[in-house]
Order: sequence, then structure tokens, then C-alpha cells
Amino acid sequence: MPIAGFSRFQLCDSLQQSLRQADAQHQEIEQSAIKNRAISKAMPIAEIEISRENLLHNVRQLRALQPSVKVGAVIKGNAYGHGQREVSGLLEDEVDLFFLDDLDELRILRQTSQKEAMLLGYVPGEDVREAVELDAVMAFYDPARLPAMQFAGNELGKPARIHLKIDAMLGRQGVVPRDLPAVIEALKQHPGVRLEGVYAHFGNIEDTTDLSHAQAQVEMFESCIQVLCDAGYKNLSRHMSSTSGMMVYERQAKKNDIVRLGVGIYGLYPSEALARSFQDLDLRPVMRWTTRLAQVKTLPVGHPVGYGLTYFTSRETRIGIVPQGYSDGFDRGLSNVADVLVRGHRCPAIGRIAMNMFAIDLNAVPDAMPEDEVVLLGAQGEQRITAEEIGRRIGTINYEVVTRVSPLLKRVVE
Repeated sequence: MPIAGFSRFQLCDSLQQSLRQADAQHQEIEQSAIKNRAISKAMPIAEIEISRENLLHNVRQLRALQPSVKVGAVIKGNAYGHGQREVSGLLEDEVDLFFLDDLDELRILRQTSQKEAMLLGYVPGEDVREAVELDAVMAFYDPARLPAMQFAGNELGKPARIHLKIDAMLGRQGVVPRDLPAVIEALKQHPGVRLEGVYAHFGNIEDTTDLSHAQAQVEMFESCIQVLCDAGYKNLSRHMSSTSGMMVYERQAKKNDIVRLGVGIYGLYPSEALARSFQDLDLRPVMRWTTRLAQVKTLPVGHPVGYGLTYFTSRETRIGIVPQGYSDGFDRGLSNVADVLVRGHRCPAIGRIAMNMFAIDLNAVPDAMPEDEVVLLGAQGEQRITAEEIGRRIGTINYEVVTRVSPLLKRVVE
């Protein structure tokens, strides 16, 4: 029987209209899903943009400070978080050698490059053979490692290549000068190990105007080179300077033939003092970290935000959920103190930074919508979030800020 008040024909028309509306809604949802899948393929949840132009600019600017020396790009720590594969590929024809930390990093490099490479860190005894096979120059600082190097060289029919690390008043890895004669004697008993260079590290040349300690280090390093020369080790490659040493020391000294350029090639200054002194060098940040708004909603006054109940809204607040967190390298110490960029405006982080997400206050951006770009590091419009700013807010340095960005995030060369 027809429902009261409706004829059989009216019911049919109504049903057909409902079916047409449902079909239209289904098509709209399907088209939206297709569009979202396309967006997803074009842009992941988050990505690290690497500026080819800025990277090459920085290397060339730094090289110009002392054109006569060989430039080694330091790409340890996933190229200071920028992506070892991407950075080494871009610099293959721009630098003379690469500096890495360990054998894992060398294995990655050797997939695409046979350029000269030095391992600055520790190589376990069982891995020495592979390091020699992959033609690495190894840091040498302990004569107890010589037998493994000699054995690997003999087995492969090629010398184990080393640079001797001098601990010139830094107190880390290296041979202290008083032990150098004994180390030289041990070297001479292992002819399959070839000493090709000698190096040291400055302790503090970037954060001080008192260079007395740096000068004492230089004098100690020079005295060790003389001891090596007297023992028959002449014409060794020598290096002491990183980016800061390149700025402060190498231009005047002109004694070393290699420099290890790390933080500077990524557009970061070693210190605020050197940023001021070398402003005309115009180093440009290479990394830009972006994601998207996952959700936008409005919370009432007095509403808590995040774990620990560290933030309560003081007014009706439009918030956005950012799908990045401390597992991605966005430090938990940035809770309630960080800013990010949305539509060219600074938006403060509110509440705790969680493992995979955090909230931001969107009241300054009333037209913000889900899928809008969020910049965690880098520029958007006229605004910029710098590694130095982030570092100041959590009590660390720009080096750490970029190096801790998760290697799982996609690197994209722009």
C-alpha cells in the first residue's frame, strides 16, 4: 500500500530522485578520492626540499676564499640531514673528495661514485678489509689497528691508505704528540699501510675572538709534521680546517692543501659571530622542510591541547594538526615555543610535540584549510624559519637541527 499522503507515482519519483542524489554524491566522493590519490602521489605527507642552486652557490663561494686548496665535502650524518645520495650526486663534479664517518656511508657512496673518500670515524677491525677494497682513506689514530690494515692490504694486493690524526689539544680521537715517535716506529713495521696525510681539528675558532688556543694547536700540529718529515714522511697531504677554519685561518696561513667543508656548504654559518663577519659571503640555506595540514577545527575556550595538558585555549581557537613530530626530527623541546608557516604567516605550536603530530594555532590564518602547505624549516612568502632560530629555542646548534631530520622523509632536489 502507498504511504499515507503519497501516490504510487509520487513515491517512484521520490525514490528515483534519491537514487540520483546518492549516485551524484558517490561520483563526487570518487572524484575527490582520485584527486586526493593524485595529490598524494605528487606530494608525500612531508618532504625535504634540497636546493641545487644554493648548494652549488655555497661550495663555490667557500672555494673562492682559498682557491688553491682541495675542497672536501663533508657528507657524514646523511649529509647533515640533507640526504647523502642527493648531495653527493650534486657535488660529484664540484669537489675534490668526500669526507664520511663510517663504512655504511661509504657503501652508499660507492653505489654512485668512485671519487676519493676519507672515513673520519671508527672502522671495526672486521670491516677494515672492505674499507681497503672500497679504496677508502681511513683515519689512523691507534697503532694497535695496524696489523688488521696490513693483513687487509696484503690480502687484496693494495696498500691500506691512511691519514694520521693528531690530537692537537682537542682531547678526542687522535695521537697525542708525545706518542708520535712510537707510532712512527710502528708504521715502519707495517709497509702495507701507506701514510698519505696528516690532520687535526680546531677546538674553538668560531665562537671566540681569542685565537690563542687555535694558534697553540697550529704550532703543535706543525711540530708534529716536522717530526714526520724528519722520519722520512714528506709531502703528506695536510688538513686542519672545517668551514670555520676556512673563514678564519686558511686565507691567511695558506699552509694546508685540503679543507673539510661541512656546515657551510649547506648554507649554515658555524656561529652567529661568523655569520656577522662573513655576511657578504652570502651562504644560502639548502634545506626546506614542508608538510601539510592534516586537520583544521575549532576548539572552545578552556580546551586542553596535547599530552600532559600543557596548554589550554584562552579563547575559541582554530587549530591545525601538523603530521610531523619528534620521530621525524621535530624536537619535543619545541612544544609551546615553535612557530611554523602557513600561508605566509607564523603560527605557534600549542601543546606537546608528539611522536607523529602536533597542533598549531591558526587564528592568524582564518582561511587555512586541510592540505595547505606547512613549513617547519625554510621560507614561505616573506617569512622564514631558520635552523638557528629552532636551535636557540631548544638550546642547541644549527648543525644538530638539520642533522636530526629523519632519513625516512623524502628528499627532493629542486
